[in-house]
Amino acid sequence: MQPEYRPHLYLASNSPRRRELLDRIGVHYAWLNPDVEETPGEDESPEVFVLRLALDKARAGYQSLQDKPERERLPVMGADTVVVLDSDILGKPRSREHGLEMLQSLSGTTHRVLTGVALVDDREATRLSVSHVTFREISRAEIERYWETGEPQDKAGGYAIQGRAAVFVEHMEGSYSGVMGLPLFETAQLLEEFEIDYQRHW
Repeated sequence: MQPEYRPHLYLASNSPRRRELLDRIGVHYAWLNPDVEETPGEDESPEVFVLRLALDKARAGYQSLQDKPERERLPVMGADTVVVLDSDILGKPRSREHGLEMLQSLSGTTHRVLTGVALVDDREATRLSVSHVTFREISRAEIERYWETGEPQDKAGGYAIQGRAAVFVEHMEGSYSGVMGLPLFETAQLLEEFEIDYQRHW
């Protein structure tokens, strides 16, 4: 008989990639999708922005649980990922042309991928993952073919490192899971701080 699946936290995200990554380390979770404004503040650095947004998502998610019975008011995890070229934040493509322009700007360059993670109950804690990704030179024809796969259309920076865009990556330093959207090293640190179980051994 299978043991009852009891979540230990809520994930404030609909991202299938973040769910997949939590599954990898054996976290029991449910999810919710709070509505949070995702516009950077004036003069807000990418690092401050991505941590604030992760925290805003977690706070909004935890606030939405306040009318539930106490046993259901579990900690809430929020996360956000941005791609940064020089000092410019590259969000999700607004259109085909915008997506093609973003990918062209990343061709032959090194950019940063920042992922903020936050965990909130009556306490709050955050972690930041910073990775550096170098793309080889990519031709316009390759970029257009990649766009037509549909993969880039809802991704920060217009690409998914775990998907077809892996062929563009010449070099990476940092957290592969962080570039995917949830850095597992920093996530495990937060889980331990909040005394939330996950599988260390398989």
